Amino acid sequence: MSLNAYADVKQSVSKNSDSGSKSWEISANGANLLMRQIPLDQLKAFYISRGFSLDQIEPYTSSCVFMTVLRNDTVSSGLHFKRKNLTVSQGGKSHPLVSVEDWLERLSKVTDKNSALIAFRWAQFPIDQVFEPGGDWNQGMISVGLPPESQFDAEVKWDTEGKTATIKLQGVECVK
Repeated sequence: MSLNAYADVKQSVSKNSDSGSKSWEISANGANLLMRQIPLDQLKAFYISRGFSLDQIEPYTSSCVFMTVLRNDTVSSGLHFKRKNLTVSQGGKSHPLVSVEDWLERLSKVTDKNSALIAFRWAQFPIDQVFEPGGDWNQGMISVGLPPESQFDAEVKWDTEGKTATIKLQGVECVK
């Protein structure tokens, strides 16, 4: 069984007046999903301060990176999320995300700084987590893997009591 009722669901889009960064947010099926694009200069500074050179981290920073927050508002039995169940699509066609493992493999070829690689891993959105009832949440970075100025939809599926539930953001923009 699947829970996918969106008829009365409203998505919001906001813009940070200081950074210009946009956020897309929606609440449905007992959960809340927020995606906020991280301004490129902030993203580069974050990883440079953790030991990467600009050249080393550039493939990641140019891959359309979002701070993503998932929260269990009212799913009483817990919300079991697996990162592989976060998908993006353009024009109805699914686009695979670049996995954390793939990024770590790529980055380990350009740096031997274990501390930088550990910092990278810990900044990413969790791969598998159960969000407990009553507001349990987590956040992390997700590389969408699309070029700047792309527009896409993002869908998250999770399991709860043997059922699959879904939440979807539409028209998310990867700005330059």
